Amino acid sequence: MSYTSADARQQILDELARSIGHIGGALEALGEAYERMDEHTGDRLEEELFRPVQAAYGRAQRAHKGFADRFDLPTQTFSQPTPQLPTDPRHGIEHAAEELRSANEVLATLQDSMLPVEVGDPELRADISQVRELISPLTGRVRELVRVLGR
Repeated sequence: MSYTSADARQQILDELARSIGHIGGALEALGEAYERMDEHTGDRLEEELFRPVQAAYGRAQRAHKGFADRFDLPTQTFSQPTPQLPTDPRHGIEHAAEELRSANEVLATLQDSMLPVEVGDPELRADISQVRELISPLTGRVRELVRVLGR
């Protein structure tokens, strides 16, 4: 069975959608954790984690839509998942970190596959890099925030 450009493009869209799902899961977990924090810590979580994740989520969605539009492929509407409310905000923050690691892994695998190069879409390659740049440093921030919770 031969592999076509259409198959490659659909695989790219599917992988982007998977990473968007993970980023959306992180966003939801951070939102739930925020609701269980004091104001000062919540402000820190919003500044250091929530806003960058929100930016990555938006950028990834735009990348998905832009790529689909450029190749006349069907677009997808993304909704954030609604996980169980964690009783301890640490669990929500740690869950967000796991989701971000998963999203980064999906995007790294997509980049390493060379599919974005093979389909000849420099905008997509730039978008994937930008999303990874947004989410990569966040796991370190998670560790710092979790470390100071409850002090």
